Amino acid sequence: MESKVNEAAQRKMCGYNCAQAVACTYCKLADMDEETAKNLAQGFAVGMGGSMEATCGALIGAVMALGIIKNNPQETMQGARRIISKFKEQNGTVVCKELKGVTDGVVKRECIDCVKEAAALLEAELE
Repeated sequence: MESKVNEAAQRKMCGYNCAQAVACTYCKLADMDEETAKNLAQGFAVGMGGSMEATCGALIGAVMALGIIKNNPQETMQGARRIISKFKEQNGTVVCKELKGVTDGVVKRECIDCVKEAAALLEAELE
């Protein structure tokens, strides 16, 4: 599979939220049109609904794409756990406000890097 990590990053830089950037990059692999994927992911911006309280949107986009592409609940759940576990191992958290340093003043990861990492982890699951 040709890496789409940079494509996901480009979408983020062009105004897509983190969830949209990842989900839309991989929507064709799921036979889904981009507009549908973009609409499905729109509420997952900034830690869901702009609250920063929930899981990083890039991870949500990756798990959404994984589920649609795999179309198998067991494989999706196992893959999602691996994606989340690896992301947390690399960053210490999966919570948006913690990644952004709201809780302790230390930015652990910028959004663009979260998008790239989530995309790379998704690709690893799809290989």
